[in-house]
Amino acid sequence: MDEKRRVRISKFMSLVLRHEPHTAGLTLEPGGWVLIDDLLAGAARAGSRFTRDELLAVVSTCEKQRFALDDSSMKVRANQGHSTEVDLQFEASEPPAELFHGTTERNLPAILRDGLVKMARHHVHLSPDTATATKVGARHGKPVVLLADAARMRADGHTFFRSANGVWLVDHVPPQYLRVV
Repeated sequence: MDEKRRVRISKFMSLVLRHEPHTAGLTLEPGGWVLIDDLLAGAARAGSRFTRDELLAVVSTCEKQRFALDDSSMKVRANQGHSTEVDLQFEASEPPAELFHGTTERNLPAILRDGLVKMARHHVHLSPDTATATKVGARHGKPVVLLADAARMRADGHTFFRSANGVWLVDHVPPQYLRVV
């Protein structure tokens, strides 16, 4: 499969599994899971035909590990980033002392005023390292990396979750826990 097709399939899967399952006539199960056969049929109905092998290739080659298969390899889900209502069934996890968030310079004043806000998503996404955060921030402009004092947040009662691909998730990061790296 060429790169252009892989990206097109990945974008469709992200749309359906994270934001608009109704586009393919799907309802996400608890955890965000859907049967692969249902996703393939829904994609075909929506005009985006691809095979099970192509879907599996997208899941296995996605650098950001956006998708996961269940233990039976019969279901697929997006690991995080959902804006649609779904119970993701994450379990609380003890975070490392520091986590990072990549953004662009233009977002910095609002973030320093309001903190990191989940907006339309279920959680704020935090990275375990500055390299990943820099890469995330560079997607839309000059990157800025923020350090989140996760140890202090946790001590103050904030709950953290860790998705299957290592992204750390939290409801909100108030500005007093942030500093520019």
